[in-house]
Amino acid sequence: MSEDQISFKDMCARFEVTPRTLRYYEYIELLKPRKEGRARFYGPREVARMTLILRGRRFGFSLEEIRQWLLIYDRQGSREQYQVWIDMADRQLAVLDGQIEDLKGARADLAQLRETTMDELSRMPAAEG
Repeated sequence: MSEDQISFKDMCARFEVTPRTLRYYEYIELLKPRKEGRARFYGPREVARMTLILRGRRFGFSLEEIRQWLLIYDRQGSREQYQVWIDMADRQLAVLDGQIEDLKGARADLAQLRETTMDELSRMPAAEG
């Protein structure tokens, strides 16, 4: 194993993913480690791809959208590819904005319910103990 190669176990630890997750990304061909017998080794390309996969997941992209993103990453993207990526990013930004608004509404509702409950509690007689 060369210095720039890391093992399956180290790849899982480095990216804080389960072996099952890493195997799945290989199964769907998002990652292609070098294999020696049953051992797998990941070079700088696979480490970079894993970084992009996890970033894409964090942004809420589907694995198929991430696959398209990786295609642009793997080779010099054309103007059309970059435009597709920008369109994907714009759609996902709109989704995230909607989720933020939903969370703000849920938070406001919960805060109001908490306040109402605190008011009711303050009007109750103290517990005897």
